[in-house]
Amino acid sequence: MERRENWSWNSALLIGAVSATATAAIILAKPKDPTFHLISITLTSFKLNLPVLDAELILTVHVTNPNIVPIYYSSSSMSIFYDGALLGSAQVQAGSQPPKSCQILKLPARLDGIELAHHATKFLADLARREMVLDAEVDIEGNAKVLWWANRFKVHVDSHIVVDPVYLDVIDQENRSELELFLT
Repeated sequence: MERRENWSWNSALLIGAVSATATAAIILAKPKDPTFHLISITLTSFKLNLPVLDAELILTVHVTNPNIVPIYYSSSSMSIFYDGALLGSAQVQAGSQPPKSCQILKLPARLDGIELAHHATKFLADLARREMVLDAEVDIEGNAKVLWWANRFKVHVDSHIVVDPVYLDVIDQENRSELELFLT
């Protein structure tokens, strides 16, 4: 004997609503690149290593997670370049950030005075016009967790920053971030 299933309008509406909700969730959950903005640079110490000075700084960075899931990231090191040469680095501590949130990070940084001495002519010219161009890059890896499912990601950030070398004010900046999501 053959058994027939009868579809009702309620079943069809339920299937349609579930399909629409799943489609909306996929569209809204599309990963978005985080944003980074250097707010300030604070000099914390000079270390005299004759004939040059090493400088320690605190970089205050505003980070926005525009995604609908929290992220967890591992520690990393940001490279800081001046005139194409590695001038120093800043440490990014491991941490997390809630969904759709902003956060202020304080990154300890160290600049190598010997490397800066190799660019003394350019540095003195920058000092005289009170504009110093720095570039920075960092790769941050972590995971974004949705319920029981964690996706690994990697964010590469390139920054081009113009700083007043006298007062350490941030004059201008351009930050680009690129998110790579690993679906394994």
